Amino acid sequence: MSDPSTTSENDVTEPDGSTWNERIIAEFRANAGYVSWSSEAEFAAGRPVPPRMPGFDERGMRLILVHNIGARSGRKRINPLFFQPVDNGWAVFGTHGGSPRDPAWVRNLMAHPRVTVEVGTRTVPAMARLAQGEEREQLWAKEVALVPKFAEFEAAAGRQIPVVVLERVDG
Repeated sequence: MSDPSTTSENDVTEPDGSTWNERIIAEFRANAGYVSWSSEAEFAAGRPVPPRMPGFDERGMRLILVHNIGARSGRKRINPLFFQPVDNGWAVFGTHGGSPRDPAWVRNLMAHPRVTVEVGTRTVPAMARLAQGEEREQLWAKEVALVPKFAEFEAAAGRQIPVVVLERVDG
């Protein structure tokens, strides 16, 4: 894994720190939405958080946690994801680290679009939808300008990276 958008469909309800996803979730919650960058030693030892990339600050990566339901399993999932703020929510990007397949969380969100998003210290209900056309192109272009590595992921994947918008909803 080379970024949090590559996370698998780990079954996570209350993290105990035993998996990579659970460690990221615990760190997110302990640091109000930030996850530290890996040192070179951690990265070499297999902690799958990328080395510093343009577009992120010195506190680390600001992530959101997206609570969703598995498309096939029906199980509760939590995925730590990079995001871009949008008018009434967040855009997330299914880079899957340049894999030729979309990450499982994209299928989950399309099958069960009602989600909960942890952002900083808040939890917000949201509805997921696939960005298309001009909206998708504008969001993608802005994200690539912030994180040029994402363009490399799209080229390596040989597919258009899905951009999912998570729009806040009332209760």
